[in-house]
Amino acid sequence: MTSDLLFVYGTLMRGFDHPMARLLAANADFVGEASCRGRLYRIQHYPGLVLSDDAADLVHGELFRLRQPAPMLSEFDMYEACGEGFAPPTEYLRQRLEVTLADGTAREAWTYVYNWPVDAAARIASGRFLAP
Repeated sequence: MTSDLLFVYGTLMRGFDHPMARLLAANADFVGEASCRGRLYRIQHYPGLVLSDDAADLVHGELFRLRQPAPMLSEFDMYEACGEGFAPPTEYLRQRLEVTLADGTAREAWTYVYNWPVDAAARIASGRFLAP
């Protein structure tokens, strides 16, 4: 069974005036602020999450429950350029990973993991896209 939870850490978060952020807000319920293990990089005007095994590396974002997971994930796959028809290696990969809510509850959620080299990208040490 596919997870209906989506963890977002960039332009899909609440407060962004972006068509895809509005699409998410209209088709999902905000669960709460959450974090996952990883490193955040500024790619261009958007961030990229790279997985990390270091417990000190945290990326902060928001967890949403999708009301219609399959069609919504398909939409977001297209937005993140990793859906059907995009040649590999795609810039992002949709993966399930463990996220932790503010109360310490761990959940498994989909998120988009950056899949290209980050050698030339600036790391966002705070792990927060809106507060580099």
